[in-house]
Amino acid sequence: METKTQNLKELYEKDFYLWVQENLRLLKNKEYDLVDWENLLEEIEDMGRRYLDSAISFMAVILEHLYKWENFRYREYVGHSWIKSIYNARNELAVIFKRHPSVKAKAQERENIQSAWELAVYRLINWFKEPQNHDLAKKYFGRFPTEKDFPQECPYTFEQVMEYEPWV
Repeated sequence: METKTQNLKELYEKDFYLWVQENLRLLKNKEYDLVDWENLLEEIEDMGRRYLDSAISFMAVILEHLYKWENFRYREYVGHSWIKSIYNARNELAVIFKRHPSVKAKAQERENIQSAWELAVYRLINWFKEPQNHDLAKKYFGRFPTEKDFPQECPYTFEQVMEYEPWV
């Protein structure tokens, strides 16, 4: 039995799809002692985490574009693509939250909003490094910005992530 379990653990690294099929067969046959529990539990945890990671990523897009709108809109016609991006990200979040209501509760936690903000800051920094934005970096910061040039704590609430429309 130890050999079968060890072979299954090796299969996890070599052929993930076959590993899934084999574990599924073992579970259906109630051969619980042969299941690769260590990797199976890790995969189940990862499955749940994917939806929260997606929500955090969409929140980061919203935060990035809200912050750009409020701080780096240097002409009246600038920022319309940011609005579209915010609406699209909110639509994606609505779908995730409808299908997985508990993800919404988790996404609202301060630590997850903060994670989204930290990702948004990295995106903002990279945005200024794009060649077409070098002049903006110089205008607003005198150089390329770093994390220290942005608020350390997220300046927006979850409600603002989901509803705030400063362009209205």
